[in-house]
Amino acid sequence: MCVPIPEPSAQPAQMEVLDRPLTALPCANTLRTLTRTPIARKRDRRSSPLLPSAPAREGQLGFLYLPPYRVQGISVAGEQTVIQIPELDVAFDIGQCTRAVLSVPTIALSHAHMDHVGGLPYWFSQRYFQKIGGETHMPDKPDGKPRVPVGRCVCHPELEPALRGMMRAWEPLERQRTPFDIVALEPEKDLELKNNILLRGIETRHTVPSLGFSVLERRSKLKEEFRDLPQEKLRELRTRGTEITKQMEIPLVAYSGDTAPGEFLVRDEFADAKIVIAECTFFEPDHGERARTGMHLHIDDIIRMLPVWKAEAIVLVHVSRRTTIHYARERIEALAGEHAARIHLLMDHRTNRARYDAQLAKALSAANPAPAAPANTELPPRESQEEIPASSE
Repeated sequence: MCVPIPEPSAQPAQMEVLDRPLTALPCANTLRTLTRTPIARKRDRRSSPLLPSAPAREGQLGFLYLPPYRVQGISVAGEQTVIQIPELDVAFDIGQCTRAVLSVPTIALSHAHMDHVGGLPYWFSQRYFQKIGGETHMPDKPDGKPRVPVGRCVCHPELEPALRGMMRAWEPLERQRTPFDIVALEPEKDLELKNNILLRGIETRHTVPSLGFSVLERRSKLKEEFRDLPQEKLRELRTRGTEITKQMEIPLVAYSGDTAPGEFLVRDEFADAKIVIAECTFFEPDHGERARTGMHLHIDDIIRMLPVWKAEAIVLVHVSRRTTIHYARERIEALAGEHAARIHLLMDHRTNRARYDAQLAKALSAANPAPAAPANTELPPRESQEEIPASSE
């Protein structure tokens, strides 16, 4: 007697779609079919001439928590790069418009190669469609000018006209106007991302006009000559108009964009940043010339920067698909020595997930410490009557 087909309420792992009647199978085969593991069934499907292979899963965001910032996105050389730091309200490049990046009001565009800019029209369109930012729910002003744009793209000045033209080219296709704002940022100039947080453009060296970026925090610090004065004296000096503080710039994050090596990589914005996000397209020892031809960074260039970059975390992006994550990690560990622990690969999902799980476990442990063992408050057992010495009387 053959084993009956499980009811629909059974666990999915016990179900199997059969393309012939169960009675045509021997009972032993039926048992094996119904109890095979998901991995075994996946192997069967791949080798089966009857079923096509399922599409590969793609589009998973790389994610690193580098306190207090999240670095998340996708970056594969020649395909797409979009790297978001939610806490700073900025994303670097937008080769693909992920759902997560819609929350960011500013795109810092390093250059206009398609794998870095391809998602920009869709980003503007979706923020407008979903009423994210700006006065997207309001009609145009009576003078015909659109209201506050739904977001802004900051770019090299040479790219501004072409980017505006790209956005306007969608109007006759969609038969509607999507609000947008393209902001040209001169190298060495700053733009405010949020209160006391600045974005600075840094000229880099690529095959097209390009910028790297630095995100800095602006702080006020009391001047040295006034440090020992009492508060009353400081208020008096302020009342007289004396400048008692100085402005300081704290580099938070540096982003190289696609670039060849250059002196800009050793300037303070990179050297002192807490996080450096750098492209590293080539890892193979014999690909140095290819890196120079394409004006990209090789792992050897990154290694040379390690004594200069004081960053707590160096995040490598734009790795080519021809380079496996395993091989890239091997090369880092072989070349970086003691610095290897602070180098992360954005698209190393397995390692980054394990790291985050460890961070999460540590945070949960700190928030819910194990209760201390209760103190032993019990009185020692009373001596039995037989153990009490007899009176000497």
